[in-house]
Amino acid sequence: MLAAAGPNTPLAHFIYILTLPDNIPIVGLMVLLFYFTYLAMKEARKNDELERQGRFDEIVGKMQE
Repeated sequence: MLAAAGPNTPLAHFIYILTLPDNIPIVGLMVLLFYFTYLAMKEARKNDELERQGRFDEIVGKMQE
């Protein structure tokens, strides 16, 4: 448990539940989900900027690399 959170705090209980063996794969999947969602939004932002500049051919070229 967390020493700073104390033994009976909601945060300590939440971390205890997250670290149970059955929940570790679920936590890992959530981390991957957030990472790949971030990555997709980052690429979408780049493509939107290229569209605003009228450089549509570069978008297709980057996707085919």
